[in-house]
Amino acid sequence: MELPTRSSLSKYWNFNPEIVFLNHGSFGACPQEILDYQFKLRTELESDPVHFFDVTSKQLWADSIETFAGFINADKEGIVFVPNATSGVNTILRSLSLKPDDEIIILDHTYQACWNAVDFATKRSGAKTVIVPLPYPIKNPEEVTQAILSYTNEKTKLALIDTVTSPTGIRLPFETIVSELQSRGIDVLLDAAHGPGIVPLDLKKLKPAYATGNAHKWLCTPKGSAFLHIREDKRLDIHPLSISHGASVDGSKNERIRLEFDWTGTQDITPWLCIPKSIEYIDSLVKGGWVEIMERNTNLAIEARNIILEALGTSKMCPDSMIVGLSAVALPGEGVATKSVLEPDPLHTLLYEKYNIQVPVFGWPHHNRRYLRTASYLYNSIEEYRYLAEILKKEL
Repeated sequence: MELPTRSSLSKYWNFNPEIVFLNHGSFGACPQEILDYQFKLRTELESDPVHFFDVTSKQLWADSIETFAGFINADKEGIVFVPNATSGVNTILRSLSLKPDDEIIILDHTYQACWNAVDFATKRSGAKTVIVPLPYPIKNPEEVTQAILSYTNEKTKLALIDTVTSPTGIRLPFETIVSELQSRGIDVLLDAAHGPGIVPLDLKKLKPAYATGNAHKWLCTPKGSAFLHIREDKRLDIHPLSISHGASVDGSKNERIRLEFDWTGTQDITPWLCIPKSIEYIDSLVKGGWVEIMERNTNLAIEARNIILEALGTSKMCPDSMIVGLSAVALPGEGVATKSVLEPDPLHTLLYEKYNIQVPVFGWPHHNRRYLRTASYLYNSIEEYRYLAEILKKEL
């Protein structure tokens, strides 16, 4: 079969023309315009590293904080940058003073790296990880909220809640969940790894205790750029994973968060400095800007899922209203094909090596199932998913 063509907007990215790329969800993909801007920043940095870090970057860093805060409607004083959402989750968990019998709620759809981080924190402190099994297939958002609330009690210290689940691509009713949990006095750590650029976020309205998410996924910034937002009443309690110079400098609550987080050691800060450029550039690619981009990606993801489901002869795992730019389908049968999430599923390897399709396929032992998850972005076309569907019919 001849490889399908991408959308006309794909010209702004540097994809291998021999690969059908349906996996924006794992690491994102950075357009050439942003890579050129990052190269310019890196060249300036290397021309005088001391001056760049001590002087030039200060205003660029402040601009990135302010732009990102505006994009997710958050208090800029509570925004710090981290390399990825997993680091953000670990930052909060390592800072909490957990006691024996405290409970942290996670879901049976929680990203495995963050699941492991919660287990590490609870085992070390004598606290307990409480796993909420969500109804799956899901009939409606309300049953998700009720399932989570049914596992809360006076011992619940924290709930780790996704905006969009990683293994199953479900847009959770996180706005309602956050509101309900916090009205019960339970702090929420909002895992928005799939957040900025895939769903609208309004942190001033949501007011979670903590929120973290990636910019390098759906905002298409260079790899290694993410945020952590800490609500004002929590800022003195949270510290970076790397304790550095700022820890010994006096300052107000909002000054301390900058002193501790903005410099934790030498690293490439250009991915974070690219955030304003990336937000503006991606917005310019579509007439309706980010609102239309998110709607377009959502519609493509739903259509793609329906095509794949028809090819497999399987049913929806959630209603269309719970799909955004990611969608997952359960493969026929039960069980997982590998022993580790780090080990590639045989179908993933087959699709890539034989048909040049880059799409995640993995076993999820918590459900005893295998999932195929597609992502939809501006550069994708519906023909790419039709191509995948034909191959799946042939191979399964």
